[in-house]
Amino acid sequence: METLAFLREKAGKLSKTPGVYLMKDKSGKIIYIGKAKSLKSRVSSYFTGTAAHQLGSVKTSKLISAVHDFDFIVTGSELDALVLEAGLIKRHEPKYNIKLKDSTGYNYVKVSGRDYPKISYALQTDDKDAKYIGPYASGYNIRMTVDETCRIFMLPSCNRKFPQDFGKSRPCLNYQIKRCMGVCRGNISKEEYGSIVASALNYIKNGAKESVRVLTNDMERAAENLDFEQAAKLRDRINAIIKTEKGQKIQTAKTTDYDIAAIALDAELASAAVIKYRGGRLADKENFFLGDEYESRQLLSDFLMEYYDADNSEIPPEIYVEEEPEDKELLESYFAERRGKKAVLVVPKRGEGLTQVALAKSNAREYLSLKVGRSVKELGALEELAKILGLAKPPLYIESYDISNIGDSVKVGGMIVYKNGKPFKTAYRKFTIKEVVGLDDYACMKEVLRRRFTRLVQKDTDLVFRTVPDLILLDGGKGHVSAVREVLNEFNTDVKLFGMVKDEKHRTRAIAADGEEIQIAANRQVFGLLTNIQDEVHRFSATFGRTVHKKKSYALELTKVAGIGDKKAEAILKQFKTKKAIKEASAEELAKTAKINIEKARELKEFAEENF
Repeated sequence: METLAFLREKAGKLSKTPGVYLMKDKSGKIIYIGKAKSLKSRVSSYFTGTAAHQLGSVKTSKLISAVHDFDFIVTGSELDALVLEAGLIKRHEPKYNIKLKDSTGYNYVKVSGRDYPKISYALQTDDKDAKYIGPYASGYNIRMTVDETCRIFMLPSCNRKFPQDFGKSRPCLNYQIKRCMGVCRGNISKEEYGSIVASALNYIKNGAKESVRVLTNDMERAAENLDFEQAAKLRDRINAIIKTEKGQKIQTAKTTDYDIAAIALDAELASAAVIKYRGGRLADKENFFLGDEYESRQLLSDFLMEYYDADNSEIPPEIYVEEEPEDKELLESYFAERRGKKAVLVVPKRGEGLTQVALAKSNAREYLSLKVGRSVKELGALEELAKILGLAKPPLYIESYDISNIGDSVKVGGMIVYKNGKPFKTAYRKFTIKEVVGLDDYACMKEVLRRRFTRLVQKDTDLVFRTVPDLILLDGGKGHVSAVREVLNEFNTDVKLFGMVKDEKHRTRAIAADGEEIQIAANRQVFGLLTNIQDEVHRFSATFGRTVHKKKSYALELTKVAGIGDKKAEAILKQFKTKKAIKEASAEELAKTAKINIEKARELKEFAEENF
């Protein structure tokens, strides 16, 4: 607290001029560098209003806990601050600034094998028996080229070795769907196969136009020699190349150069993808991990600055993004200065631009999903849900609640947890309503949430109740949200709260917020996730309600035996759980459980055998 008070006081003495601030750790090492339009406002924001601010970002919380001092540099303008920030980050490489971590290295086309060579993509040239073409700058492009080449020329991509594996097993699915010529059958000579591989390598080295020219000459020569079968094969390869070129999605009607940048977020990790179009054709794609999670607009701004500030970076006239980054005008000014010409950030609203931004987003999510071990669908649904609800980050720990009533005798609540977009069943919890008289869903929901947060505040031994959720979803509408909001206010918590509203067919149709409803039908990923959550919490609470009702019915039957009251009946049911188990229990076991004498136990057993 002494350190925080010192930092708060020091920040309060700064001026409101533009500049750069340098956060330092206990040893004096610079751990974060940032720019500010107003040094006083920006730096003070780290050390005041800390509760909500720190909880809003994992990165910010870690940073603040490590800061012991800061320095600053006043500049003449915000643009000067931006330029200075970039230079200082390069020089000091602070721990908490973005570091672009690309997985790419050198990229090669590998040609392995002697008699029947195979074409594949490789990052290393460590196979002494193989030949390599390259290196290439873009791993993405060369992977696409290899896949495209193998498809056009129907080359094998399996692990079989030829000619050793000729005829050892049936051809695979690729042969059945005409994606492979079926070398494994042993019907293709080494010379014929070698000619096909040579044509494929020519296609890789010289492109479609030159490849079509060479194959056309070969086809005409085969026809002149009356080798019509060979001419037909060459014709099919030519048609496959032409069809592929025409159908490629990597081409666009837009002939100017432009990039598309997109960010995918997890709770503590982010991924960025940049797709480059040059002269109307996809030229490259790069992926990066960005480390700790940021607020998305600030993250995008920081990433663009870091990416295009590299010495070898090429800034195109247009950069497409999915949302307007912070400091948009500032970034455009800096990029224009670096480029020597105008450079703009574009947020497309429709058409091909919007489609391409979605493609870049998909690339970023794919890359991130491999790192965090979750599917693209799960990542996308949580990220879209955060955007719809206005959350700072994807909600990775979601609690959902429902109330189940069976008449006035059974009132229970169920709590389920979705962690990382999936049911986390070990964290499910059940509540028996104890305080509410009569049928009152709002009051029941309030009781459940009050008991849950009381256990959080009291640091319950149950770790589930000591976990602060990122989001709470109630099975109910605005009335439920309003009622439970009172409870959350009692505990002074800022956990986000929403309701899930069903239509007349009991299907999720909207999200209930304070005084309004947010429609979700248009977003399939969010709709699917919330439908699953609402169905699951209803199933869990309803199943618990039926179980309690059944036990109460059994207990009521047991009390028909003289001397067996409610408590003794509950003890028996707690121990034996089912009618069958009670029926099969010995008189001695019943006597011990219900704490009754053996004669009464025999009477109870006889009653169970006759009635259960």
